[in-house]
Amino acid sequence: MASIKDVARQAGVSTTTVSRVLGDSDAVRPALRERVQRAIVELAYRPNLAARRLRQQRASMVGLIVSDIRNPFFTEISRAVEDMAFCHDLRLILCNTDEDPAKEQAYLELMADEQASGVILSATLERLQRTAADDLPFPVVLIDRAPDPAGPRARCDVVQIDNTGAARRLTQHLLGQGHRRFVVLAGSRSSTGRERQAGIEGLLREHGLQPYVMALPPTAAAAQDAVRSLLAAGERPDALLATSGLLLLGAVQALQAAGLAWPQDIALAGFDNNEWTALLRPGITVIAQPTQEMGRSAGELLLQRIAEPDRAPRRIVLDGELLVRGSSGPRPA
Repeated sequence: MASIKDVARQAGVSTTTVSRVLGDSDAVRPALRERVQRAIVELAYRPNLAARRLRQQRASMVGLIVSDIRNPFFTEISRAVEDMAFCHDLRLILCNTDEDPAKEQAYLELMADEQASGVILSATLERLQRTAADDLPFPVVLIDRAPDPAGPRARCDVVQIDNTGAARRLTQHLLGQGHRRFVVLAGSRSSTGRERQAGIEGLLREHGLQPYVMALPPTAAAAQDAVRSLLAAGERPDALLATSGLLLLGAVQALQAAGLAWPQDIALAGFDNNEWTALLRPGITVIAQPTQEMGRSAGELLLQRIAEPDRAPRRIVLDGELLVRGSSGPRPA
């Protein structure tokens, strides 16, 4: 592998001149610049990015730490953030925490060791409850999960959807279809799941109703087991509501295994417009999250924070879109 000294020798210049060309300095005459660039091509020279980073005392890298890369929601978020990083000549390190605070801490320490320019973080509940973004040695933008905006740890940039409002709209749709007995499959390990659960329960209480809430780990397997147990106990609610796409998938799997149809036997609705929700017949009613806009907005906020470390924090709250399909049809007479 060619070194910077090899390039200098090939071009007949000093290593300082090569460094200036690599740094796009205006202090190099055009003729010398052309010789250096020709030598770089001929030798297939690749700059030592780690050494350059140490010299510059900054990183050309950002981090994205998500809770579950298998979740299609975070897959789409990751794609949007990667597009942003590529457009700005930034390298991206993607980490997956599995909702584990210890893994999350390890990856945050890795970002510090790598001198990351900044991090977009889908934080665990523990981190939201015990620490603020300014406790970390680099700028942070929280995505999807956020501390209470009125709380003491709210001084950080945030991108999320209006979870409570979206959950209320979804619940109101089902109420309008005549459904009254609700089971809620609620994610127990994130602020997002809790906010959606609060929105559902709040609206139902306003109508004099109380749902049966099953607080679950954010996996399809957990939801499938919960719904299977519910049906085995002889419980048949009017409607099942899931606060995430993975919980919704598990509910579908359990209903199919039991030979039940929606909406004839039970109405079904949830969050995340994953492709399969429209392919089933009838399709599943969902709240579609603007994942591309969320990822893009988080990237823009991070770049702004890197450029202006002392600016006031911003909280971008986007709307989810209610997509009504056949699964949430009227309650049978």
